[in-house]
Amino acid sequence: MESMKTLESLVAEKLLKIKAVKLQPANPFTWASGWKSPIYCDNRKTLSYPIVRSFIKVELARVILEKYQDVDAIAGVATGAIAQGALVADLLGIPFVYIRATPKDHGLENLIEGELKPGSKVVVIEDLVSTGGSSLKAVEAVRKFGCEVLGMVAIFTHGFPLATKQFEDANVELTTLSNYDAVIEHASRTNYIDESEIATLQEWRKDPANWNPKA
Repeated sequence: MESMKTLESLVAEKLLKIKAVKLQPANPFTWASGWKSPIYCDNRKTLSYPIVRSFIKVELARVILEKYQDVDAIAGVATGAIAQGALVADLLGIPFVYIRATPKDHGLENLIEGELKPGSKVVVIEDLVSTGGSSLKAVEAVRKFGCEVLGMVAIFTHGFPLATKQFEDANVELTTLSNYDAVIEHASRTNYIDESEIATLQEWRKDPANWNPKA
């Protein structure tokens, strides 16, 4: 387990360094959902840093080879995981498709873009897992198409209890390269955040929808 811990910490360090993850407990962000949050994560930034991009590509591929040797295809969740998913599929030398959030309003109205053979064993790639809603919709689309989802591999998760339960209920194994705890630990160790801010960060994750930074 020690090597996995090292990976979580390494990825957390890289995400913080390139500001793909930002922590601002004293000056929270507002997410699209309206939630106030002390963390902002945009893993698309990793694509602009070749060394980080390659590191993440290799680690995602390594997880897939270790856990799912019989994978037939990679499916990236739009839009954040399309590029990274394609890079991983390229490295593994297997087909790639991506899954739209909503069907396009013209043409074939596909949710799945690309060519996926029914009966394929698929690993879904996600850049970020928050509540798990959109990630699991992608899994559902692949299953409805008549394929088996072996699991989901993501760069980062906030580790919300709600998401954990939703993945369990949907019977989807989720593996992530890094997570919220690893980011907080690294940020604390390197004085990126103050010791006094850790309680705020932990409090938020318990109930992000109702978190009040002024409380």
